[in-house]
Amino acid sequence: MSTQHGDPGHGDSPAAWTAVVVMLVGIAAGTIAFFLHQAWLVWACVGVVVVGALLGFILSKAGFGVNGPRYTPKTHE
Repeated sequence: MSTQHGDPGHGDSPAAWTAVVVMLVGIAAGTIAFFLHQAWLVWACVGVVVVGALLGFILSKAGFGVNGPRYTPKTHE
């Protein structure tokens, strides 16, 4: 598998990582809440997932996305 050096990283940015981590926490907590039959907590976790998606969008627009001015790509060796 070869990679090109000009590859932007497919979302490997602070905005993407923040969104994914927040949404993963929401999904994990929501799964536990579903198992424990806590409907109100499941819906609260759905809200956390939505907040994670919005947070990623906002951070991307603030310049922390792959092509944003505040993002510095890391070199992979």
